[in-house]
Amino acid sequence: MKSKIWLSSPHMGGSELKYVQEAYDTNWVAPLGPNVNEFENTLAKYINTSQVSALSSGTAAIHLALILLGVKEGDEVIVQSFTFSATVNPIRYLGASPVFVDSEEDTWNMCPIALHKAIKDRIKKGKKPKAIIPVHLYGMPAKMEEIRALGKMYSIPIVEDAAESLGSSLKGKKMGSWGQFGILSFNGNKIITTSGGGALLSDDKIMIEQSRFLATQARDDAPHYQHSHIGYNYRMSNIVAGIGRGQMEVLDDRISRRREINSWYKELLKDKPGIYFQTEPSNDYFSNFWLTAIIIDPKESKGLTREIVRLKLAEENIESRPLWKPMHLQPVFNDFSFYDNGVSERLFENGLCLPSGSNLTQDEMKRISTCLSSLFSE
Repeated sequence: MKSKIWLSSPHMGGSELKYVQEAYDTNWVAPLGPNVNEFENTLAKYINTSQVSALSSGTAAIHLALILLGVKEGDEVIVQSFTFSATVNPIRYLGASPVFVDSEEDTWNMCPIALHKAIKDRIKKGKKPKAIIPVHLYGMPAKMEEIRALGKMYSIPIVEDAAESLGSSLKGKKMGSWGQFGILSFNGNKIITTSGGGALLSDDKIMIEQSRFLATQARDDAPHYQHSHIGYNYRMSNIVAGIGRGQMEVLDDRISRRREINSWYKELLKDKPGIYFQTEPSNDYFSNFWLTAIIIDPKESKGLTREIVRLKLAEENIESRPLWKPMHLQPVFNDFSFYDNGVSERLFENGLCLPSGSNLTQDEMKRISTCLSSLFSE
């Protein structure tokens, strides 16, 4: 059987083991420690944000951000529908309700027009949203200038889900630094990984200090274990952070390689009818192209569909994946409000993510090329 070509697998850089070994040699194997401190400092410098809290996951980061913004049971939070469920689940952890907003065609992310409509309608209904959560899908920056302007107009804070967009930027400003809070994920399939982990970003020092307090079980300052608040076991371990330190040393290389792979796909498929790529709308946008995503229009591609391509790749043991199924279509969320324009449903129906790992070999790329080319010659 042919070896598996993964959609996006971990790619080590070489220094990770050194930092993990340091943690082992100095017995810093529990949560917190020098690796955590240095990882946070490196992230803050890279993204140009003053405060970073390294956590156990990106989901934990969203959860803490919403707590710090005072989201409670019965509140509403506006969130992009076209995303992964981890963006939305923390809203429900708190007993609040998601209000879903559709995407726009340019970036596939939160539509400012639909967002404005949702804000006005929720306020009219007596439910001013407590937060807005846009997402930068597959590394592509959302239209943050327009989204941030609406947040400012209505005094609604923004929690920026930058889980997939570490290293991406808009007008030179890194994603994760546009909102009151930004969140990152270092899951195993992300552009860099700590095997599992995330981070909460902000320029608000008091808020980040509070997030660290909540993330370490909210233990009061006392010689005994005393708790005045509900806390969580959300802090990153020193060993995991050692992996992150090593990964940060190769982040720019990983971004460069993902962008090369995206360009390779565009060249490979440039003359194929009915194939459209998620593309930077202008020079203001810089995507890390964490995943290369395409749309296949069967009306133009002589009946070739997303599923035909996905299954053909699977036959060759090549992993690909449909675009995210919008949250408003998910059984667990289908009772909540949705402000739609039809974009995300069309993208889901026809969209596919192609293997995009920075560790793709030339032989693997040749296998992908042969498989895709054969589909269009049939």
